Parts: sequence; structure tokens; C-alpha cells
Amino acid sequence: MELKGFTTLTAVQRAVVDQEAVGKNLRISSQTGSGKTVAIGIALHSELADTERAPGNSPSAILITPTRELANQVRDELSWLYANLSGMHVTVVTGGTDIGRERRALERRPRLVVGTPGRMLDHLRSGALDCSAVKHVVLDEADQMFDMGFRDELESIIEQLPAERLSHLVSATFPRQVRTFADNFQGEYLHIQGTKLGAANEDIQHVAFRVRPHDRYAALINELILTQDERCLVFVRRRADAAELAENLAADGFSALPLSGDLPQAQRTRTLNAFRNGLVKTLVATDVASRGIDVADISMVVHYDLPEDPSAYTHRSGRTGRAGQQGRSLLLVAPQAEGRIRRLWSLAKIEGSWVAPMTPAKVRKTLRKKLRKQLHDQLAADESPSEEQLEYAQTLLARFSPELLVSRLLEIADPPLPREPMEVGVVEPRGPRSGSDARSDAGPRSRGGSGAGPRSGPRAAYDGPYQRYSINWGHRAGATPARLLAHICRRGDISSQAIGALRIEVRSSTFEVAQSVATQFESRARVPDSRDPNLHIEAMGDSGGDGARLERGSGDGKRPAFRPRSNNPRNNPRNKGPRNS
Repeated sequence: MELKGFTTLTAVQRAVVDQEAVGKNLRISSQTGSGKTVAIGIALHSELADTERAPGNSPSAILITPTRELANQVRDELSWLYANLSGMHVTVVTGGTDIGRERRALERRPRLVVGTPGRMLDHLRSGALDCSAVKHVVLDEADQMFDMGFRDELESIIEQLPAERLSHLVSATFPRQVRTFADNFQGEYLHIQGTKLGAANEDIQHVAFRVRPHDRYAALINELILTQDERCLVFVRRRADAAELAENLAADGFSALPLSGDLPQAQRTRTLNAFRNGLVKTLVATDVASRGIDVADISMVVHYDLPEDPSAYTHRSGRTGRAGQQGRSLLLVAPQAEGRIRRLWSLAKIEGSWVAPMTPAKVRKTLRKKLRKQLHDQLAADESPSEEQLEYAQTLLARFSPELLVSRLLEIADPPLPREPMEVGVVEPRGPRSGSDARSDAGPRSRGGSGAGPRSGPRAAYDGPYQRYSINWGHRAGATPARLLAHICRRGDISSQAIGALRIEVRSSTFEVAQSVATQFESRARVPDSRDPNLHIEAMGDSGGDGARLERGSGDGKRPAFRPRSNNPRNNPRNKGPRNS
């Protein structure tokens, strides 16, 4: 670690090194940027350093992550950490890569296998991966894996592991379902509070702008002008928004690229490498696509679309302010959402501040002050100019007045802007509200505890009307509110906030989607699903929410939006439900 430049251990790394943690199941509360990967590597070190190999082809340890990017980053981190271990080899198995190549790598009997749940389960079922002698299993970013619908895969993997093992779990947050799963998965455990919610944010300045929705772009532009030489990560809700916003920023002179789940893996890798190497300064990403991003020196995170809950906010903000560096988390908040953000900060134990967005005049003034500070710092430096520079300076002073010479040099030192700053409308703080109005900016609604029956609670981001849909998946085939919600969001590429009531019946289910995103949802859901080809979504004739009606069809009167299907049981999926892999 010293060769890598480490001088001190982080809090979570110190806790893992402590003698109390040796031989224990570890439950680590730790956020992105806390050094948790190295901490896990330390916990596994003694087992992996043992020269006595596990019997057969079984690795000594497996580590499961939600995304292939995170899996590759874990592999890179642990490879240098274990560089001095004889015969140590880390193999990565993830979806979207050559499965034949992975099988050949597994035949070389790696000590440690890192992978995503779906692909790791595929190798277990095919016999390419033998876990009969695994002594350590690690679930990294467990809360994210649950959000992505991987619980079934995780349970299937764990069923094939030996009972005598150490089980470690790392998660930034521990909602109820993760805690329940962890209790069954680990039994007795040692809780290591590496970086609890809010504690990892000491190096992050949390700021919110009050801006009307149509002024968000102008507010973002002005911030990027001030930080154009720094890395910035901008979060949006939908893939289409990521592409559109990145395209607009590029047209305005900023080096920006989108990152979303529909990008081919090769393009995704090129985009991340360009951002990591500094060729691209602004990355516009969706929440799902950003999971596993580990890029140093991100100076600012911008929530162009608001996060759905404190957990999402924590994961987003944790991309900046890392390794002791200062970072900034900026929310662009519509007036009606102010109360929601105040509650979000409160739940996350964060002290944020409300600041007026930068006006063009303030942008120019800030740039002037920045230039003058750089000039003063340069003049105050101990380094003396070279003889050649002094000689040329005397030549210039002999031809031009000092005032003219300095003014011209200042013009050269002040680089042109990508574009002119934009005007941003002034929004006055809103006073406290009560009654039904106070609920309009509520956070994500309650999921409810019933498997069948509508989901209740205020709709957070969409006021209706809602369009109703049906899907040939009911509780007999394994549908639950959480699994159905995950499938709908993934299939239609929409936020859970756009979904209204869910009702799960024996053989089918119905659900509501906000009419404002229904066209996008239908366009996505009409495409056959490669993961769950037997599941079919149909638009229903009546809409939910406020009772408004939406005619079934594509909108042009030519054909229905979805092919009608009968209620014949043969139309139901044969398997237990979506794989979510």
C-alpha cells in the first residue's frame, strides 16, 4: 500500500485491520469513496495468502457487485493489493462479455472470482464455477443490487455455498429489506460503521438552487463556465434526457458525453475512459448507468433531475469529495419541490444551504477574480523568471507603455468562454405550507406491505392523469410488488415515481403509469424483452388516477399500442418470474 502512495488508512480500513474483526462476518456501512474496496481486500488477505489451495476448482472467495464496471474496478484494486501474493489471480465474470472466455479463465482455478449476480449464477448452473470450497463471500453495494432486482439471483448463489464460510456485506444504506436479507445471510456479525449517512459528506458542500424547470439548463451552463477545467457529473432520470442534455452541452462548446444503460459496452468503456483521462470534462448519466463509476477528482455533482430518496442522493453525491478533496453537490430544485429536498437532507443528516444561482454578471465577476488571483499567486511565487524572459520583457517595455502591455497580456491570459453566460430567473423562497398543498412535493410514496391490492400514498412527481396497463404475471408465477415494480421500471425505462397503483392478481397484474410518460413507456415496452420474453404488457381502455380516459392505441388510430392477448393461462410465463440479471 505504501508503494501505491497510501500514508494512512481510512476509518473503514482501520476497523477491518483491528483484531476484533478477524474471523468475523463483517457488515460494513460504507459509502463510495471511503476506501471500502481496499478494506475488503484486507479482510480477505489472510485467506488468499494461504499457499494451501482450496480442493478442486473452487475459488477461496467470491465477490459479487451490481455492475460490470464496479466488478472491473474491484479487480483492478485488488490486483495491485495482492501483487506480491504468489499464484494470486483474480477473475471477473459479468454479463455482456464473452462467456466462453470467462469459462476458460475459470478453468485456471483463480483464487478470487468477482462478478455480477446474473453471470455468476449462469456459471454456477453450468458447472463452470465450483463454489463448494468457498471460505469468503462478499456482497458489495448490496442496497444497489436490491434496487436493481437481483435478490433472487443472490439467494440462488448463496444456496450453493458451503455453510462453513464467512459472509461479508458492504452497503451505503440498510433499508429494511436489505437488513432482513443480511440477518439471514450472515447470522452473527460485526458491524463496522465505516462512513454512515452524512458522515462521509464532510468534504462535500451541499448546495441547492431554486430554479424554475425551464431555467435549469441556464443555471447548469453558468456553473460549467466557472468549472470548465474540472470534472463534473450530471445526473438525469432517463436515458433520452442524458443523450439530449449531453448533445446540447456539446453544441454550446462543452466537452460532454452521455452515459446510459442502453450504450453498447465498448462505447460505455470508451466514454468512461475519456472521462477518467480528462478528455471529457462533463458526464451526463442516469442513476443505473453511474453505479460502479470510480473516477477521481470529480469536483461537482449536479442533480439536474432530483434524486428519488436519501439513498439515491447519497450514492450520487458520494462521487465527489473523495480522498480528502473538496467537492460540491448541487441540486436544481423547482419551487414546489423545496419541501421535499429539505426532508431529504434531514433524513440523510446533511446540512445543506440554499443559494441563488449565478447571474451572467456574477459569472463574469467570479472569472475576473479567479484570473487576478492566479496572477497574484504567480507574482508572489519564489521562482524567478529566466534571463530570456527578462530580456524579452525589457524589449517590450522599450516599445510599449506598461499599461498597454499589461492590458494586452491580461486579454491573452483570459481565455474565451465556451459560450456567454445565460440569464436565470429569480425565484423567491416559498413560505411554509399546510394541508394538501404541502403534500405535493412529497418524496417517493409508500410501497405498502400488501402483495395484492393497490399501492397507496401521495404520488410524488406526477399529478396525473394515469394510464392503466396489464401484464400476464401474477402472484402464482412469483410476482411481488417489489419485483413487478423493478420489471416495469427496467422494461419501460421510467422512474418508480411515474408509477401509480399496482394490483397483483392470481395470473396477471395491473398497474398505472403517468400519462405524461406513457408514450415513452409504450415505445420501450413494445419491444420484446430478451430477459423475460414471455411477459407481455398491454394498454387497458381506462385510465387511473383522476379518472381521465386515454384511448387505447398508438395515437394515430391505425393500430393498438400493444397486441391484445387473451387471458389463457398458456400466456403466463413458465418460469417463476423475471430474472432481472
